[in-house]
Amino acid sequence: MAGRRCFRGPAGGADSRGREAGRGRPVAGQHRFHHRPRPPRRGRDAARSRCARRHGEGCRRGEAQAKGGDSEERNGWNTEGDPEREARRRVRRRRKLRLKAALLGRSRGGQTSKVHLSVDRRCRPLAIVLTAGQAADSPQFIPVLAKVRIRLPVGRPRTRPDAVAGDKAYSSRRNRAHLRERGIKAVIPEKKDQAANRKKKGSRGGRPVSHDAELYKERNTVERLINKLKAWRGIATRYDKTPASYLAALHLRASMIWIKDLARTAQ
Repeated sequence: MAGRRCFRGPAGGADSRGREAGRGRPVAGQHRFHHRPRPPRRGRDAARSRCARRHGEGCRRGEAQAKGGDSEERNGWNTEGDPEREARRRVRRRRKLRLKAALLGRSRGGQTSKVHLSVDRRCRPLAIVLTAGQAADSPQFIPVLAKVRIRLPVGRPRTRPDAVAGDKAYSSRRNRAHLRERGIKAVIPEKKDQAANRKKKGSRGGRPVSHDAELYKERNTVERLINKLKAWRGIATRYDKTPASYLAALHLRASMIWIKDLARTAQ
């Protein structure tokens, strides 16, 4: 039996739901079947219907919500004549600007910063980039590589490693093309969706991505270095208010790691 179907009452004085004319009670001997509730209206129709019920037809707030526009017009607020609301908006705007200047962002752990770094095979830091906590990893791949400088006994510092290992977060066409142009071997596994899209295109999708599984096993040096950096409580929780002081603490800790490793090698 269909959910919206109902029996018709006897002729004369009963409607289609089995109710007597003019009364809200069902006719004796008839079973009433409830109709399924309609889903709530959404979008422009919902805005118009709500304002039509509350304020009557032709409500300007409903029309503004239906047509769109800025946030004040959509919400129906006029902030020009309300100094308290304007003051709250200025406070929120200044707060966002301060967080942006301090390189703090909202992530799963709250207001945090994210440290992007590159490490050599001996677990020593090479470059450090600081961003807000909600920043993605892949866009910082090229800036981190651009800061790599390895001084040699003779000549200019080396800026081009033989290979770069990274997790799937750095698997993008832009990063792979950058490594290919500089002649650097990419040791980055390919994501499943990227592989599926490449296969779907056929010959236009290009060749499969090469991946050195043995060399990828040494990528854990990055995680080990992060644990060494977090040995300092100030780095793990970022007590510093400015990004300059926080970066100074990161560089100080990195220099201590380098000095300790060089002293061990000299012995």
